Amino acid sequence: MTFYQSLYPQLEALGQHQWAQELRHLLPEKLSLAKNAQLVGWQTALQALPEIRPSQVELKTGVEIGRSEDLGAVSREEFKAQLKTFHPWRKGPFNLFGIDIDTEWRSDWKWERVLPHIQSLVGRKVLDIGCGNGYHGWRMRGAGAEFVLGIDPFLVFVMQFLVMQRYLADAQHHVLPLGLEDLPAGLGCFDSVFSMGVLYHRRSPLDHLLELKGCLRSGGELILETLIVEGDQERIFMPEGRYAKMRNVWFLPSIAALTLWLQRCGFTDIACVDINRTSTKEQRRTEWMSFESLADYLDPQDPHKTIEGHPAPLRATFVATKAITNLQEKIES
Repeated sequence: MTFYQSLYPQLEALGQHQWAQELRHLLPEKLSLAKNAQLVGWQTALQALPEIRPSQVELKTGVEIGRSEDLGAVSREEFKAQLKTFHPWRKGPFNLFGIDIDTEWRSDWKWERVLPHIQSLVGRKVLDIGCGNGYHGWRMRGAGAEFVLGIDPFLVFVMQFLVMQRYLADAQHHVLPLGLEDLPAGLGCFDSVFSMGVLYHRRSPLDHLLELKGCLRSGGELILETLIVEGDQERIFMPEGRYAKMRNVWFLPSIAALTLWLQRCGFTDIACVDINRTSTKEQRRTEWMSFESLADYLDPQDPHKTIEGHPAPLRATFVATKAITNLQEKIES
């Protein structure tokens, strides 16, 4: 795929020659038009987007690409309608040539909560698991990350990323249509690994933590954000059915329980750096995401409970380090 021609040599530079070769065959299969009828429409819409050169790019304080004046003769309303072809826009917001893409999530708020607590991203090679449309990856690039690789199995989000890439053409940021299970075991080459909003969707959370550790180099940093419940080390909540109308929620641990999980999986320097109760200002329905959102998932009589009567979404962010076990690695670090 021409989208990924700059990716393969970068992976080879990380020592991932075999993985680069495997992706040359896997990515075309994942993006096969024959396997996904919607993909035909998305790719047609992507190719139909107007050629516009942004006069400015801002990735540090937000994701702002170009100015409205850059549109020139391009119809603002027609361009906006083209962008809405890629509905639903969940992570953001983006400002693209003066058009505000007001996404379901104010992902910038999460980023502002996370950034002060992590190691500097300057010069780092980063893996973002479950990255959605790559919003946080753009912010990582704005914070100085040398290389950002995001993975997400939902093709509409990959297409949204490619919309931004059409105007940014950033060879150091890629989003692949993959799940964590598609990654080779024990990559061991990333300085930072982000897993935000993924752990509670995994049937085996400890395996997920071990997989994340396997992606990190020794001494690398894990940034983990997940739903939690209040309680002591023995408190782990598993909903009987749905949680906030989601079918695929498995385990919500307490802070103490998740700390223990991380310890048992071989992480050190573990810290819970942020706790945040999700509000309907941070996650809500917009014209860019017109499906149900958080307000529809909560008890209308008691916003501290989900529609099923469970504790309302409470999120915590952890940072942790992959332990250095090799003496030479300790010296070099």
